[in-house]
Amino acid sequence: MEPSAAGTNGFSWGSRGTPSLLELPSNQTLRFRGNRALTWGAALEGLESATGTVPQDQPTKDLEEEERPLKELPLCLAEKHRLRHQQEQVKGQLRGRGLWHTGKGRALRRFQSRMRDMLSQAEVWRGALRNIEGHFGTGIQSYFNFLRFLVLMNFVAALLVAGFVVVPNIVFEELRLNWMGDSQESAVNASCLHYNPNPQGLVSYFTYIMDLLSGKGFMELTYLFYGYYKNSVVDFVGFSYNIPLAYLLTTLFYLFFCLLWVVRRSVQRLRHSLVTEDGSLGTYSEKIFAGWDFGLTQRQVVELRKKSICYELKLELEEEALKQHQAAQTTRQRASLYAVRGLVNALVLVLLGAAFYCIYRATEYSQSLLGQDDSPVKGFYFLELLVAYLPSIVITAANLIFPMIFGVIVGLEKYPLSMEIKLTLLRSVFLRLASLAVLLISLWSQITCNGDLQSWGCETCGYNVHIHPCWETSVGQEMYKLLVFDWVTLLLVTLLVEFPRKMLVTQFPSCSLFRLWGQQEFLVPSNVLDLVYGQTVCWTGVLFCPLLPVLNTLKYIAIFYLKKLTLFTNCRPSDRTFRASSANFFFLLVLLLGLMLACVPALYSIFVLPPSKVCGPFRGELNMWSAVSIAVSKLPDITRDFLYFIGSLGFAVPLFLLLSILMFYLMALASSCSQMVMDLKSQLQLVSDA
Repeated sequence: MEPSAAGTNGFSWGSRGTPSLLELPSNQTLRFRGNRALTWGAALEGLESATGTVPQDQPTKDLEEEERPLKELPLCLAEKHRLRHQQEQVKGQLRGRGLWHTGKGRALRRFQSRMRDMLSQAEVWRGALRNIEGHFGTGIQSYFNFLRFLVLMNFVAALLVAGFVVVPNIVFEELRLNWMGDSQESAVNASCLHYNPNPQGLVSYFTYIMDLLSGKGFMELTYLFYGYYKNSVVDFVGFSYNIPLAYLLTTLFYLFFCLLWVVRRSVQRLRHSLVTEDGSLGTYSEKIFAGWDFGLTQRQVVELRKKSICYELKLELEEEALKQHQAAQTTRQRASLYAVRGLVNALVLVLLGAAFYCIYRATEYSQSLLGQDDSPVKGFYFLELLVAYLPSIVITAANLIFPMIFGVIVGLEKYPLSMEIKLTLLRSVFLRLASLAVLLISLWSQITCNGDLQSWGCETCGYNVHIHPCWETSVGQEMYKLLVFDWVTLLLVTLLVEFPRKMLVTQFPSCSLFRLWGQQEFLVPSNVLDLVYGQTVCWTGVLFCPLLPVLNTLKYIAIFYLKKLTLFTNCRPSDRTFRASSANFFFLLVLLLGLMLACVPALYSIFVLPPSKVCGPFRGELNMWSAVSIAVSKLPDITRDFLYFIGSLGFAVPLFLLLSILMFYLMALASSCSQMVMDLKSQLQLVSDA
């Protein structure tokens, strides 16, 4: 390389005419901070233009380029004073239209800045999040940020469902408007129309409590479940509202809206994770000189932050030592290690299989027992409630017990500690999502007679009407019970486990058993996975239980205050940090997987399964999508032909080819950028060696 020459501002310049500061990782990370941050190159160019003579014909343009806040420029204080002086000189040269244009631009930027400040002041739980950050750091604050994101998303979804489905139905019923139904029930077999969830005779108080907790009885005749809505079109003074079409399109738009929001947030977090998780930027010097959190206020938390930084350095050293040890292993030692890992993975598969089998059997037993008219649990309120919640109990028990087993046996695989955490989380995620999938599969096998619609029980109505006369409501009840039981479990664990544990540890510090047990740690990954599981349940049941987003919003609001209370009262931050917790990209990826899982039963129910004949807004139709087909057939010819063309292969195939070309282009662009980054890293390595 050629020797560097000094630049006009005292910075060293390389052989290619670029300042050496541009090669620093800190300069490259600025492109992830948004359009308000300047790179070193832009700052230096702006400084050079400020120190030079400003042409008379371009004062406004140069002034606009220099109107960025000086606090955002990566310059020393003397250079900022110098730049401010040059800006004042440029302002003195402005006359007439240029002065008015510049003043208007400055007023607009001030207005935008004030609006941003007002919006930041109006953020939900802004003070609470800052308080959490000041006491426990940004790691634990990321959990509450993620929780706030879910609250806002569910709140918007609740407004969407309530505005287009629930409120119109309430208004139409109260105003007693004209209902025009398709009235196809006369052509349906009478055995398919047997559905009366309303309890007969004298009903006790405990029956109402049971119905409230299980979603049965009088709860089935509310707006909470699918079966209560009518297959009708309201026509009043030229105004027409198709309730089945609104129900279906609102659900599909809700899922699509959540997909867009989660993908957008995932892309934003991915940018940050590419910087924070990269090895070249996460060096030892970065942890030592730039890893301190200046938002900490308490001495105890400051000491904990010191331990956390020491732990990260120790973790890096242990991983490097483990890599060197693995590189020095013999072939026999590697073979034995791989054999142990294979046995551990086989054990994990056996445990997962046992959990899935228990969930399947519990769901089958619960549904078959409650579907019998002469069930032996009828009349025994507690026993009937226990049978109704049996699938939820088994799923929750599996989600509590098996992750602890995974955390113990993962130590036998001799992975680095960061890899152990991620592997345990991946297994826990698979357990949670797969357990929900097993529940849905067991319900599907009962509803469709194990997929054989021509067998006894399904040949008359197209589904098993003997166990599930309104099968959509049955699925919604299971999701409702999962949501309720998840909330009750969290409340009981907080009141009966975490609070007594804190009291025992603080009141009996001399007891070796309690001292070994220790104070409760606030583990960000496991708590976030609980939120992801709850949100997946909400997405899965929204087609069958429209008010589930409303209940989920209330649940997450209560969880926020409950977790905040237990954080400040019972818990301490974990000594072991999870690197992905600050960016939350891993958790958003899991959330995206949960959304994909929830879309499978929804789309299958819309396009394949026949709707219930006696309940819901799609009664009497071949499938739910028939409501859209009927509505499109009534549109004008031009609109109908355009929509048919969009849904045809003539439009889908070219669109698929165009998207494929765009995808390959982006892949090639990413590959070239990756190669450029590798070349820059190699050049930096050569410079550092020199």
